[in-house]
Amino acid sequence: MRTTYDFAPLWRSTIGFDRLFDLVDAAQQAGTEDNYPPCNVERLSEDRYQISLAVAGFSADEIAITAEQSVLTVEGRKSEKQQREFLYQGISSRPFKRQFNLADYVQVKGASFDNGLLQIELVREIPEAMKPRRISISGSSASNVRQIDGKAA
Repeated sequence: MRTTYDFAPLWRSTIGFDRLFDLVDAAQQAGTEDNYPPCNVERLSEDRYQISLAVAGFSADEIAITAEQSVLTVEGRKSEKQQREFLYQGISSRPFKRQFNLADYVQVKGASFDNGLLQIELVREIPEAMKPRRISISGSSASNVRQIDGKAA
């Protein structure tokens, strides 16, 4: 049994969280979509990630990887040159399209293809202007403070 949530009350009191609500809606509908090819998403360190897709039967030139704004898309399409007669076909060669939503400042650094495994490296690079910084406090120091002589009343 699936449960759906109504986010309408939150829309009235939040500003700028549109993308978050879209991601939650997409996650609720994720159970109905195809999960081919199988994949792993790993955190390698604080700011490094890796997506591994099992694409046995495909070659590197039959796979396209595109990063557009905050969405990473991996598409594969076999180029069948000759018809084969299979007695049993257990390795799928159907076309696929997998999309991954990327967080802010996450960029694709590279991809490699080896032994039927496509690995995509991701790095989160926060701009210097967005990183926390220490602010110095200016003003009078203890050496500049003068005490005024006062008489007790």
